[in-house]
Amino acid sequence: MFEFGWPWAALLLLVPALLPWLWPDRREQAEETLEGQRLTLLHPHPERLRAAYRTLRPARQIAGWVQRGLLWLLWTALVLALMRPQWLTPHTEVSSPGYDLLLAVDASHSMEALDFSAQGLPINRMAVVKGVMGRFIDGREGDRVGLIVFGSQAFVLSPLTLDRHATRQLLDGVEANIAGPGTALGDAIALGAKKLRERPEGSRVMILIADGDNSAGGFTPLEAATLARALGVRIHVIGVGSEDKRIPIPEEGAITYREDLTMDEDTLRDIADATGGAYFRATDVRALEEISRRIDDLEKTEAEARTAYLPDPLYRWPLGLALLALLGLGLFPEGRKRFARRLASD
Repeated sequence: MFEFGWPWAALLLLVPALLPWLWPDRREQAEETLEGQRLTLLHPHPERLRAAYRTLRPARQIAGWVQRGLLWLLWTALVLALMRPQWLTPHTEVSSPGYDLLLAVDASHSMEALDFSAQGLPINRMAVVKGVMGRFIDGREGDRVGLIVFGSQAFVLSPLTLDRHATRQLLDGVEANIAGPGTALGDAIALGAKKLRERPEGSRVMILIADGDNSAGGFTPLEAATLARALGVRIHVIGVGSEDKRIPIPEEGAITYREDLTMDEDTLRDIADATGGAYFRATDVRALEEISRRIDDLEKTEAEARTAYLPDPLYRWPLGLALLALLGLGLFPEGRKRFARRLASD
């Protein structure tokens, strides 16, 4: 299929037609300044002058036509090259069936809480999330995986992609408090539902990892969950946090104990129930296996084919024609006079 990349550039073809009005002929202006004065050319043999003029006039006309034709050809070819002519070759891309999994990870200040331990050493909630979800991403071969992080605001860190390793690397680089100290849990759910709504029905899955404490944003968690359910998005929730009353957390270079960092499991369960998902605890070893099994039970999306058109530039052809026209004008820098003399001599 043929098309022009910049078809609007065709308006430049009208520029030569506007030149007589933009730059009038100076000879006509000189004749107007005479104001009726008559010029007489004295010649010893006027009859010979008339005969030569009658002989050269057709030749001069032909030479003028040739020169104007080359100029028009040069300008037209340059404009055609500027219009970016191209031949579009169809290319069909077929993607394999799979799920659209969007991970929404809490990256607020509360994820720095040290209420988990590994080998007798305290670790924060973010480390637990990276370990659990890192293994989860590695096992999702064939699925499209995306990543959202949220704190005081929600951001798309990675769109849905088949490159699981790139998503895993981005997740490994996430640190607690990177998106602000607050927790915009509702905004993260709404943002994820917006990104998944254009995907095929039946494979819109969001994995929400949070401590259940919503303290920022314009949406409440249940409002956002209702929106996600209306868009056909299923949310599986993984809650992080212990049931201890006083939870240690590093603040201003020291470890302090706070009582407002407990996990709101009721809210997280309500989000999962409202969208037909399931709720899991991040400390549960079986959580990863169970959530993977739940996702596998869904109906896989059929393979979808998308046709893209690959452009093949064709500007070389009109540009080459313009060079030939320019060469023709270069061979006759005074084309009108020389060509007229040659025709007259013949």
